[in-house]
Amino acid sequence: MAGRPRVVATDLDGTLLRSDGSLSVRTRDAIAAAEDAGIPTLFVTARPPRWLDELGDAVSGHGVAICGNGAFVYDVAAREVVTSRGHDAALMAEVVADLRTALPGILFAVERADGMGRESDYAYAAEHHDDHTVGSFEEISATPVGKLLARVPGATSEAFLHDVAAVVGDRVELGYSGAIGLAEMTARGVTKASGLAAWCDEHGIDASQVWACGDMPNDLPMLAWAGRGFAVANAHPDVLAAATDVLASNDDDGVAQLLESLV
Repeated sequence: MAGRPRVVATDLDGTLLRSDGSLSVRTRDAIAAAEDAGIPTLFVTARPPRWLDELGDAVSGHGVAICGNGAFVYDVAAREVVTSRGHDAALMAEVVADLRTALPGILFAVERADGMGRESDYAYAAEHHDDHTVGSFEEISATPVGKLLARVPGATSEAFLHDVAAVVGDRVELGYSGAIGLAEMTARGVTKASGLAAWCDEHGIDASQVWACGDMPNDLPMLAWAGRGFAVANAHPDVLAAATDVLASNDDDGVAQLLESLV
């Protein structure tokens, strides 16, 4: 491949990680080799901060990850959120009220710098048993919210997201990361692209010097912003159509192959 980037930014689930959620030995070694060659890998993910601790030993020398679809910059080694770009509380309350009116039975959770909060009946991923706050929406949003989550029990992904989008309009950013029946909302203007752009600006890196990898529609702003946008072969059709290049699938270590080509 012509030229070399200064940083490779990559989504995690469905992109860098295999379908079982694991980080392969090949990928781990490729990240380390690229780092040694002066090309760090930056994780840019919809995951909340606490879901990154298991990958702490794979983070490049910069030590951070951009998570919550751009809402947080997380120092993985220190287990500390160093930057948070959250919702305006009044506007978020307005959005929540409108969604309750339009979509009976809707339930909410929030991701904050200090952890997750959820309403009591909100379905929580069984594979994660972190401590979190349970209470009314007012109680769980008492501290600044980076990402607002919503579900309606039994709703299908496409129909539910369409209904949510019709209600929220451009008041928030609605991202689709592939989670079934889940609406993920960050503050207006807060996306993977904006989080990545801010980090790169701090490090004197131009968009043209960034290669970005992804698989789902919430990756589209990042792929469009970067100098080159790579989709893994298993990506959503919209991502495959928008990418400048296509890699092997996540289960075939497509991002690792890209990193290896740079060393």
